[in-house]
Amino acid sequence: MAESLGIDGVGALAVVLATIGICLTLLLLVRMSGARSLTTMSGADVACVIALGAVVGRTTLLATPTLASGVIALVVLFGLQRLLAGAERRPRWARLLSRPPLVLMSGGEIDESALRRARLSHDDLRQRLRLAGVTHRNQVGLVVLERTGQISVLRGGAPEDWLVADVDLAPAGSDHGPREPG
Repeated sequence: MAESLGIDGVGALAVVLATIGICLTLLLLVRMSGARSLTTMSGADVACVIALGAVVGRTTLLATPTLASGVIALVVLFGLQRLLAGAERRPRWARLLSRPPLVLMSGGEIDESALRRARLSHDDLRQRLRLAGVTHRNQVGLVVLERTGQISVLRGGAPEDWLVADVDLAPAGSDHGPREPG
């Protein structure tokens, strides 16, 4: 029966291991490149994502893709996604798997070191502010690069503690960590 599906037990195990390996490598590379790699994409970014998809797909299915190896790879990818989503709910794993939110701008003042760490330019920041309807820098309360790579813009004044419980509001260069939920 296995031969009629085009894969044997050893081949199936190879697909599982290749899928786990390439998925974890991709996650590591995304983690190293920062949340910016997850946000809106330029034409070059789209081309890279298509190429990445081809590499990931071909690697997980090994040299000769079959229906069975494709099904196995999909099941493993969905299983990994569920496993990692569960792990991200645990603080220790969440810190390992994703970067914390990063304050890019507070009270109209830009944090240049945060922009560099996020690999964002002033043009990127201005575009996001315009998309949020900001017409003057003094309207900005807080701009945060979220874990997802999206940029949140909060207008004027100090935000409610609960809303920014996971955001490190300490000035750049200070040793304070993220706030504890209140």
